[in-house]
Amino acid sequence: MKNIQEKYIQPGNGWLMLVLSILGFAGGILLPIIFTAGFGWSSAWYLLLTITLISFISLFGLMVINPNESKVLTFFGKYVGTVVDNGFFMINPFIVRKNISLKARNLNSDPIKVNDKMGNPIMIGVVLVWRVKDTFKACFAVDNYEKFVDIQSEAAIRSLAGSYPYDDLEDEHADITLRSGGEEVNDLLEVSLSERLDIAGIEIIEARISYLAYAPEIASAMLQRQQATAIVAARHKIVEGAVSMVEMALQQLSEKEIIELDEEKKAAMVSNLMVVLTSDRAASPVINTGSLYQ
Repeated sequence: MKNIQEKYIQPGNGWLMLVLSILGFAGGILLPIIFTAGFGWSSAWYLLLTITLISFISLFGLMVINPNESKVLTFFGKYVGTVVDNGFFMINPFIVRKNISLKARNLNSDPIKVNDKMGNPIMIGVVLVWRVKDTFKACFAVDNYEKFVDIQSEAAIRSLAGSYPYDDLEDEHADITLRSGGEEVNDLLEVSLSERLDIAGIEIIEARISYLAYAPEIASAMLQRQQATAIVAARHKIVEGAVSMVEMALQQLSEKEIIELDEEKKAAMVSNLMVVLTSDRAASPVINTGSLYQ
C-alpha cells in the first residue's frame, strides 16, 4: 500500500442540495404540464423522467455526521478523504461512505492465564481506554480495527507478564514487579500497546492492570509462602526489639545500682526476658517466695 496520509475535506451544504432536489421533483412534474403543447406528451414524459431521476440520485449524496463521528470517503476504490465536521452535507452520490466513530471506548479484558518471568502461572486482566486517531489507517491498514485492538491487547498483556515477576519472593533483586510496580508497570503497558496499535491508527488514552492474582492451582501454596515470609519478617522485628529492651534493662540496672547481678543471674534474666518478649502468648509468671538464689 502506498504511503497515503489521512486528509480532511469539507463537503458542500446538504440543505442546499435538499432544496434543489425538492425543486427538481416539483419542476419535473410541473414543467412537462406547462410545456406539453410545445413538445408533445412523449417529450414531456422524457423531461419528467430525466429531472425526477436526477433529483432522486442527488438525494443519495446527502449525509449527516454526528458529534465525534466521521465518514471515510472512497470513489471507485480511490481514497477521497475523511469528513469529521458535524452537520448535514452533500457529496457525490456515487462516493462510498464508511462510518468511523471517534469516541473514546473502553476495553475491559477478561483475566487470562499467563506465565510471569519466573514461570509462575498468574491471572491478569487490563482495562484499556482507546479511540481512533487516524481514520485512514483504521479503515484500510487493518482488516477489522476493533478485533485488532482485542488481539493486540492480549498480546501486549502476555509480553508484559512474561517480562516481570509477579512479586519479589523468588527474585529479591527485581526492580519492577507486577504487583508492586504500580504506575510504572501501567506506563510500560501503555507504551507497548501504543506501539502495537499505531499501525491501525489507534490512540491509547489510558491502560492499566485491573486484575492480578496467582492462578488457582498455585494460589494456596503461594499464599502460605507469603504468610510464612510475613511471619519471619515479623519475628525478626520482635527479636530485634526484644534484644534492644534486654540491653536497655541491664544497662539501667547497672547504672542505677539497683541490684548486683553476676554472670549467671544475668544469663537467667536475659533468658526469661527473651521468653516473655518473644512469646506468642502472654507469660504466666511464677512468684518466688524464697531468696533470689532459690
